Amino acid sequence: MKTKAVYVRVSTDSQVEGYSIAAQIELVTAYLKSKEWTDYIIYMDPGYSGKDLNRPKMQELIRDIKDGKIDCVLVFKLDRISRSQKDTLYLIEEVFNKYNCGFISIRENFDTTTPFGKAMIGILSVFAQLERETILERTRLGLRKRAEEGLWRGGGKIPFAYDYDKIKGKLIINPERKKIFDIMKNLRIQGYSYLQLEELTGIDESMIQGILLNKTNLGLIPYKGEIFKGKHEAIITEEEYSQILEVENNRRKNRGVKHYLLSGKIYCAKCGAKYRYQKWGKRVICYCYSQQTSKPKLIKDPNCNNKRIDSFKIEDSLLKNLFAMSIDEHKFTKTFNLTTINREEELKLRLDKISKQIDNLLQFIADGLLINETKKKIKTLMEEKKQVEKTIENIKKEPKKNTTFESIKSLSTIWKLMPFEEQRTIIEHLVDKVIIDDNTLSVKWKISIS
Repeated sequence: MKTKAVYVRVSTDSQVEGYSIAAQIELVTAYLKSKEWTDYIIYMDPGYSGKDLNRPKMQELIRDIKDGKIDCVLVFKLDRISRSQKDTLYLIEEVFNKYNCGFISIRENFDTTTPFGKAMIGILSVFAQLERETILERTRLGLRKRAEEGLWRGGGKIPFAYDYDKIKGKLIINPERKKIFDIMKNLRIQGYSYLQLEELTGIDESMIQGILLNKTNLGLIPYKGEIFKGKHEAIITEEEYSQILEVENNRRKNRGVKHYLLSGKIYCAKCGAKYRYQKWGKRVICYCYSQQTSKPKLIKDPNCNNKRIDSFKIEDSLLKNLFAMSIDEHKFTKTFNLTTINREEELKLRLDKISKQIDNLLQFIADGLLINETKKKIKTLMEEKKQVEKTIENIKKEPKKNTTFESIKSLSTIWKLMPFEEQRTIIEHLVDKVIIDDNTLSVKWKISIS
């Protein structure tokens, strides 16, 4: 069966108040007798302040109420449970009421088991909400005032390359993290992806974007859509920040076609609509836009039944034709404006890029940053470097030929060494359309072939 709880507390100034532990117990037990309540437990917190709820017997009382052992709590005076209005309302709303436990304060004649007492809780809650909103508004005004003064708002989420000086109220640069930030900043400007930066730094790619695009790095304090001049030192110039944004925008534009070699080039032979790429489980398939209802403007014939084909089959078929065909050298050069596609030159460029990457990574080690991860990356690059150098030596042993024409014919050899962007550029200049008619594929070239 549930029982009553008598809570008594006395702080260091109890004698001044005149409410000793014994006096409180006597007054409350007299009230219990008047109600003929004989089953009760006394919870005593002698020598504890009422400024918060961090009191041994108060915490035990809360646990017992939640466990369903107590059906009513009695105190002599309201401030015995807490001197904080916030804590008092928390106990009433989130503990007593929530777990069907009544609350009686004898001095104030406050009893939540009566209709009048329940009405009083509502009134107190309204005033408490008003107080909370007032405090929140003051906090917001205070935070805005700090932002206007160029000071950090405090609290968590301190920008990556900074520490927060609580005494001065402003951000100060963290030298170690600043080094890592500079590395990420410079590589991002060079076009490195967030995944590549994660591999180099060990920081999750989802965090790197937020780190680099944080306007606080410019010496500014953003607050609620507004920007204020900060009192902290900038760690990036406006020009560098603009370069990062440019990389961001370019990648966003190309995101839809990044892994799709023939995006925008494939057409349906039956209805004339474009074909689209779409992931299908682990596969990527291509199918007619007329069969996709989400973009009605691209539908040519809603009844089109042209076949859906795995993307690699279309791409492999086109590349097989591209590598096998003979090209009109004059028209190719005029259209593509490329006369020096050369295996050796391409490999030398790759070799130079590898050497620069290794130099950058060695600097990481010199700075004492991410040593284990850096060593692994260097090992992989060194292996690739040896392979490229070996290939270059083999090419030098081959008999010399007409470089322009032969380099065009050797496109198949260097294709896999090219970045996707270069492959896409070649397709853009060579291919007009790829037309699908069920299992038949035909190509319209932008230059003549024999």
